[in-house]
Amino acid sequence: MTAMLNVRDLRAYYGQVQALHGLSFALNEGSLTTLLGANGAGKTTTLRAICNMVRSTGAIEFEGKPLSGRSTENVVRLGIAHVPQGRGTFTTMTVEENLQLGAITRTDKKNIVSDIERMYAHFPVLKERHTQQAGTLSGGEQQMLAVARALMLRPRLMLLDEPSFGLAPLIVRDLFKILGKINREDKVTILVVEQNAQLALELADQAYVIETGRIVMSGDAKDIATNEDVRKSYLGY
Repeated sequence: MTAMLNVRDLRAYYGQVQALHGLSFALNEGSLTTLLGANGAGKTTTLRAICNMVRSTGAIEFEGKPLSGRSTENVVRLGIAHVPQGRGTFTTMTVEENLQLGAITRTDKKNIVSDIERMYAHFPVLKERHTQQAGTLSGGEQQMLAVARALMLRPRLMLLDEPSFGLAPLIVRDLFKILGKINREDKVTILVVEQNAQLALELADQAYVIETGRIVMSGDAKDIATNEDVRKSYLGY
């Protein structure tokens, strides 16, 4: 596999406080990778640093192009979609308007209508609610809308921050199945930050474990899932 994203010696800062301490990792094209860790470990900061939303040093390359110095908008235009924790839908807009907004930077306008239908195929409940204001959707439906809106960009890489946060277990499992399908069928490379380690490891090809801003373990997701320290710290057995 070819590395789509290369991160080397990434350090990130909030004011004078250093949050990341020299992270290095790579995402292969077409892979589904999970970043595991406790609250405050630096998972969200890692995604924000990739999108140039926090001050950082080190090297980040996407398909051979350096991301340093680019605005967040320009990072998006390269084909990187970010779904932040908390969903972030436009609550007063309808479901369909949210999806249209996801495609606002695209130049191939003629394909947007068919892509909206493709999102409805992935998430049938959104088709049922397409004229409904996003703020009236359930938590699970809003998360599905946030993912679908990100996919309307036609991204090459999607960054997902805690997609299971606040959702019922059955909805989480359904959402993760859809993410796996999107990865396989739409060929979208995915990096998912997740505290539900068991589901994340079942879904992912590769896994990284981060503690206090440092990667302490990496490898095949199935191997990480059998590691004794990971089982005790993140899987609860």
